[in-house]
Amino acid sequence: MFNIFAIHAGLRANGVIGINERNLDYVFTQNKRRLYELVDDKIVTKQLAAEAGVQVAETYAVLEFPADFAKLQAISREHREFVIKPSRGSGGGGILVIGGVSQTGLRKASGHLLSWEDVRFHLNNLLSGMYSLGGGSDRVIVEQRLRTHPILEDVSFRGVPDLRIIVYRGVPVMAMLRLPTSMSDGKANLHMGGVGVGVDIATGMTTKAVCLGATIDDHPDFEIPVTKIEIPFWSEALEYAARLGSALGLGYVGVDLVIDASMGPTMLEVNARPGISIQVANGEGMRPRLKYVDTLETIPDDPTERCKLAMAAFRVGEKPGPATPN
Repeated sequence: MFNIFAIHAGLRANGVIGINERNLDYVFTQNKRRLYELVDDKIVTKQLAAEAGVQVAETYAVLEFPADFAKLQAISREHREFVIKPSRGSGGGGILVIGGVSQTGLRKASGHLLSWEDVRFHLNNLLSGMYSLGGGSDRVIVEQRLRTHPILEDVSFRGVPDLRIIVYRGVPVMAMLRLPTSMSDGKANLHMGGVGVGVDIATGMTTKAVCLGATIDDHPDFEIPVTKIEIPFWSEALEYAARLGSALGLGYVGVDLVIDASMGPTMLEVNARPGISIQVANGEGMRPRLKYVDTLETIPDDPTERCKLAMAAFRVGEKPGPATPN
């Protein structure tokens, strides 16, 4: 007979944290409410990230009014490839990745053509707050389109994969690579059918993978293995995450980065309420790693040192702790 209590006990025994534990023990205690605006508004986040020395995509324009549709058309003539996103958006909703321009409209990265009237309608919806946290009016960012690094191209369907790194008290504790699929319409969104791949903090190597809750070995579109891939610029990506965690003043965050083909690690966004599916992708609970950070007598101020600490302490298949000396 189905026993929910036994399942819950088993998950706890394996160190898996649930939504309630995440909220009560980490989000509410580590993230002051007044600081949420720093990550809920992507325009503000980009400004703070740049000040902290973290690379961000170039902003072409910030649109605030329906009449700014003319600005968007002008940008399309100049750049032809770009991303349109709500500043206060959540879960990837409302984002358009534009891969080309025609006389009649904009072509999405997936190949689908949107008429100019469709684009105008979508812009108005974005400005009205349809896809935004808390509703209310919003601003729209038009920014540089990031490109997939060659090492990750073969496992990315018509979109750009990203890295999610959980940072606790300034220390990176768990990471996953999110891969776009045909089911997810080229977006690296797990809820839409994207692939989540665990990443070994110590080495930057991909380990386990899941898609819609099922364990997989190969990308569903290309039948190419998604494990044992070495993430390019891993040390730099980890340091950016550690740097952002402290620069924003939040103790528990999810930092999303893209490994761009020409620029390397580039911030996508930061989430003050990161989901817990990263544990499924890694096949490992996060609680032991979080508890380990809490046992540290001191946490280095230098983000590079915090990364070294994480790479020594968090190795796949081992309990968190200092690296064993040779």
